[in-house]
This record gives sequence, C-alpha cells and structure tokens, in this order.
Amino acid sequence: MSTSGQLTVPGATLHYQVRGTGPVLLIAQSGEGDADRSTDLVDHLADVHTVITYDRRGLSRSTLDDPAVTLAQHADDVHRLLAALTDEPAAVLGCSLGASLGFHLALDHPEQVRVLLAHEPVSPRLLPPAERAQHEAELREIQEVHRRDGLTATFGMIARVLGIDPTNPDAEPDRTPQPLTPQRVRNFDFFVEHDFTAILDDTLDVAALAASPTRIIPIAGATTPRTVFDHKCAVALAKLLGTDLHEFPGGHNGNTTHPRAYANRLRLLLGH
Repeated sequence: MSTSGQLTVPGATLHYQVRGTGPVLLIAQSGEGDADRSTDLVDHLADVHTVITYDRRGLSRSTLDDPAVTLAQHADDVHRLLAALTDEPAAVLGCSLGASLGFHLALDHPEQVRVLLAHEPVSPRLLPPAERAQHEAELREIQEVHRRDGLTATFGMIARVLGIDPTNPDAEPDRTPQPLTPQRVRNFDFFVEHDFTAILDDTLDVAALAASPTRIIPIAGATTPRTVFDHKCAVALAKLLGTDLHEFPGGHNGNTTHPRAYANRLRLLLGH
C-alpha cells in the first residue's frame, strides 16, 4: 500500500505519506527532514510495517498560519495524524527533533504510542543545569550567525554541535540522493529560526517522562562523538529511565546514511 494525503490541524495543514503493510510505525524526522527524508529506510521496513512519514508544519508541503512553533504543538500534530490514520497504538521512531516532540506525544497521548524509539533527542532539559546552559548557548549562537550571515555560514556549526560528519565515509552505497534543493534550503532556514527556538523554549517535564507508561528506547549513533550534546542527551535519557542505551549504525543521521543496517536494528527491537 502506498498513499499520500493532507490533514488539516489547528493552524496548519500536514502532508503525509503511508507505505507498506503491518503494524503502524510513524517516523518523526530530524532537522529539516520532510516525509521523503527516510525513503531508503522505509524501503527496508515496508514489508513488515505500515510506515507513516510526514512533513512537519512549516516544511515542504505542510503549511502553517503562524511560523512560531512549539514541540508540544508538533506533538499534537502527530497525535492528530495518528488519530486520523489508525485505531491502534503505533511505534514511533523519533530522530533528533523527532525524538524531542515524541516525548510530548508519549506524555500527552500514551494510549497512541506503544513504543517510542528516541534517537539522540535534541532535548537540553535532560542534562544537568550547567551542561544544559552550555548547549543551549550553542544553539543560540547558530541562530545569531544564521540571522547575520545566512544559512551557509551555519552548516559547519550545526555539524560540529550535533557531531555530524558530512563526508559520511562509511555510508551505505546506492542511497537516494538528497541534494540541497531550494526547498531544502527553505526547510533549513525554518528549522534553524523556528524549530531551534522550540527546542530552547521547550517545556518538557523530565520527571513525568521518567514515569511515563510508554516504553521509551534510547538510541545513539555508533559514530556520534560522545562529547556532543545530542549523544549526551541519549545517555541522560537512558539513565533517567534506568534502561540500556541502544547503539545504532552510523551517527546522528544513521537513518539516512545506513538505511539497511538501521532498519535491521529496528526490526530486532520491534520484533520483526
């Protein structure tokens, strides 16, 4: 099965895509990623899962009335999307920002999420105060450079802060090209200007997260440097939940650089 559609939600219209058959798996993408970002990963999952991907409000084919967004608002969008597409609790793979909004979904609508796989959440609130302040300052600096010098000036900073190696030396071959199109540039601009602010202004109740009835699986990339804040957030999440940190192939963007190996690890965790 392969379908796409539009869903009207408060203040926005969401573009979504559905592929495959079996239990529902929704992928909440990282960064500027839209519904097409994980197309290669979906290729390796659609035989055992009905995979939902979507454009977050403000990205690509999803529109919005007000560019100011919050993570709780992003989570409410996913709540409404799941309610429209399935009656069963879904598995949710949240990558980076997708994991951060997934926390709000798990707290506000635990009945919809049977498991949240949280890959390197960009959630500074998980960290001790001094580290949180340090890494929030990194995000604010990127925003300042973006406003002053434009997007190109921020690429190296983003890669450094998130521990991303843009050369991807061990990436799997034959992946779908993801060129920096004008649309992706617009998505990057929105991500840095508005989604960074959503991260900085997040209201996540960390204590409540520890008591959530939803099973949450912390994930970190095998090649993500241990010194960057997204890896630290994954470690802190595992400690908070008293559970193991699962290591997945690749780094912060392993879902796109190592789609076959990443899908295999997902299948193991999800029982397929």
